[in-house]
Amino acid sequence: MKNIIGGAIALIVIAAIALVFFIIPARVDASLNQVIAHAPYTVSAQARTLHATIPVADLHADTLLWMRDPTQRQTRGQTDIPRLIEGGVKLQVFTAVTKSPKNLNYEENDPNSDDITMVAVLQRWPLATWGSLFERALYQAKRLQKADEDYGSGFRMVRNQSELRRSLNVGALAGVYGIEGAHPLEGEIENLDRLYDAGLRVVGLQHFFDNELGGSLHGTSGAGLTDFGRAVVTRANEREMIIDVAHSSEAVVGDVLALSTRPVIVSHTGLQGHCDSERNISDAMMKAIAEAGGLVGVGFWDGAICTPDLETIAAAIVYAVDLLGADHVALGSDFDGTVTTPLDAAELPALTQALLTSGLDEGTIRAVMGENAVRFFLENLPAT
Repeated sequence: MKNIIGGAIALIVIAAIALVFFIIPARVDASLNQVIAHAPYTVSAQARTLHATIPVADLHADTLLWMRDPTQRQTRGQTDIPRLIEGGVKLQVFTAVTKSPKNLNYEENDPNSDDITMVAVLQRWPLATWGSLFERALYQAKRLQKADEDYGSGFRMVRNQSELRRSLNVGALAGVYGIEGAHPLEGEIENLDRLYDAGLRVVGLQHFFDNELGGSLHGTSGAGLTDFGRAVVTRANEREMIIDVAHSSEAVVGDVLALSTRPVIVSHTGLQGHCDSERNISDAMMKAIAEAGGLVGVGFWDGAICTPDLETIAAAIVYAVDLLGADHVALGSDFDGTVTTPLDAAELPALTQALLTSGLDEGTIRAVMGENAVRFFLENLPAT
């Protein structure tokens, strides 16, 4: 009887472990990163032909956060390398999330909450990541490097202009590593250099919280750059890293534009004049970013564009082109960023169709679907 009871207890323990560490994380991922159910999109021969000639580029995806092999086609979430390649993507910024608040409030967040700790534990990340934001960023950089090693010639993690150019020349998907919020620097400028050595090339200054660098758009202070923030911007400029102000307060954005010697990006956003959301900074600030040579990535989810459907994404892009000029608009999907979108990465030809239907000319569509971002990274990544 004792053996039977002991065996039953062991089975219960094993089942509980499987539930906690294998089943629950996958279900959470699937529930947070959804594609709206829809009939297959109709894409004309004109749109397919045009799309096939575009080096499609996207400035923001959080693929590395989730417990899936990015080299394999998945049945959940919005991205993986096979789906990106099927969608014609030639340049994808993969961004590491290291700290995030419960409910992802756009209005205000206290910096003391953090849901990523639980994500790290449940997904069996290395023990060092459980208490260190720096280690979380380093671990996600290693995940991208492993994808490079495992996938083969069709995918490359790129760190400089030369590597990106080679990837484009052979038609491979190029992955650029970024961080969403500079929390993993943990107040030490040396950590920026350590992450640079791990492949970091896109530095998001804030996420949902104020941090050591300054105020978040969703924080409590509304503050501009701190002295440490200024030091990070200066060091990032020196190392030819690209600064991303997607979640920064308007005061931080203004300070960065005054200080930076290089253009910046807003990797994933909407336009306030098109969608009056707490997620979007003012049109005036967007124009200042564009006038300084920057690039604005238009998002695919409701917080950025108000209504997540293809027609509204296209309308947001048209609005951005009219406001900023065609050379300063790109895609910033926020795929796998705990958002619901009307398409996944494999379905991006449908967005080209929506842009044609909206009335944009083919040259403008080529620019916003990828040519602008490719040009920007060829100009602003380190040369070698």
